[in-house]
Amino acid sequence: MNPSSELRWRWLRYAFSLTIPISAAASFLLEGLWSFAAIAYAFVLLPMLELVLKPNGRNLSPAESAAIQEDGRFDAWLGSMVFIQWGGLIWFWVMMDGAELDGATWWGRVTAMGLLCGVLGINVAHELGHRPHRLASLASYALLVTSLYAHFQVEHNRGHHRNVATDEDPATARRGEWVWLFWVKSWWGGWWHAWQLEADRLRRAGKPFWSWGNEVLRWQAIQGAVLVAVGVIWGWDVAGAWVVAAAIGGLLLETVNYIEHYGLSRARVNEHRYERVRAVHSWNSNHPLGRVVLFELSRHSDHHAAPAKPYPQLDHLPDAPQLPTGYPGMMVLSWLPPLYFAVVHPRLKRLEGSGG
Repeated sequence: MNPSSELRWRWLRYAFSLTIPISAAASFLLEGLWSFAAIAYAFVLLPMLELVLKPNGRNLSPAESAAIQEDGRFDAWLGSMVFIQWGGLIWFWVMMDGAELDGATWWGRVTAMGLLCGVLGINVAHELGHRPHRLASLASYALLVTSLYAHFQVEHNRGHHRNVATDEDPATARRGEWVWLFWVKSWWGGWWHAWQLEADRLRRAGKPFWSWGNEVLRWQAIQGAVLVAVGVIWGWDVAGAWVVAAAIGGLLLETVNYIEHYGLSRARVNEHRYERVRAVHSWNSNHPLGRVVLFELSRHSDHHAAPAKPYPQLDHLPDAPQLPTGYPGMMVLSWLPPLYFAVVHPRLKRLEGSGG
């Protein structure tokens, strides 16, 4: 098969990511327990399917990877998520305005918006934020604003990628750490570290901290202004519902952080530095549905090896530890810590025994 025909298939496979906003739209339109359709799809149906679907560790050929690099359709598809996410958020604001909803419907719709915030708002922003172009960075921030997570780009790019798999990284879960406590540590630690990183950058550049040139301050102010505008236009109950949805999106992101590096650590070379980041410092999954829904995020070791590499080009690395199922299923498992430990700790022991 030549690269061009293979590309056509790979392009179509990412259309499966639309099942997330489609399921959220169903939740927005339904009532009662049916309004939890999006959550049921993401965390019941997808995990069940990935228990029976085989993982696929095939990598692109050099010709296919080069063709993807030159094919603007992948970037255009990724960029379209900005408009889909903002469209879903505005629909959410309008729909929640003045609505007299029972408790189940309110939570069903808010959790559906939270799913959008986590999958489209933060996950897609994650990749765009690594691109070297100014427009991609702006698109990333536009998505992060929808999730009230604007600090993420600074902390993730300048903090997490440097400190991953060490005690200095709040987004790396220690062995035996429960996900509920990790949420607090990772969110607060990441938010605070973003301010510190930006303060250090401005100090080295001889610029004031309290200025529009402070990237964290600027985007925190922008997302705060949008939140106030929503409260003024649609009401503070709608603004509050958005805050809850954004918090759910943030918790989904932190759950992904939890499973991506759980229990993995880099050896300290000396008092000043750690060993370089290797494939063994990230958990991976080649399960097909999680890969396409999350735009290949689950091939995480290669992402740390080459952060600017577009997600569709990420490779399966043979030395990377593999999760027993896809990201959706592992997220659900992590919410049951004793069961999660029972599944993952034996894999950690085997990894240590192999010298990883």
